[in-house]
Amino acid sequence: MNDGHKGRGIPDVAGNADNASGYDLGTVDGQPTGAVGGTSAVGPLYAGLVALLNAKLGAPVGYVNPILYANPSICQDIDDGISNATGEAPGYKSGPDWDACTGLGSINGSKLFAALKAAD
Repeated sequence: MNDGHKGRGIPDVAGNADNASGYDLGTVDGQPTGAVGGTSAVGPLYAGLVALLNAKLGAPVGYVNPILYANPSICQDIDDGISNATGEAPGYKSGPDWDACTGLGSINGSKLFAALKAAD
């Protein structure tokens, strides 16, 4: 949704935050962790992506938000109309383009790499 606002949105991007279908982290103390979601899983996921990009480019990528907002196709838009409301707390529904539920969507690492390489 674009209401003419210029500037950064929160959230900027999204990742799978659902504990039921999140990321399998392997084992802890010999026990499988099962799926893990939320910012505790998504934050390290994107930190790992940035570390890989830094290594591949041979330099720190720095603040990537200007590249993301200038090239929103780097992200897979999430437009399923699902709300992020929990319990009694109101939420937002995902929709086309940037929205307050999923931001620009989930980052495609290959597309971000290409954009960073082109900007270099």
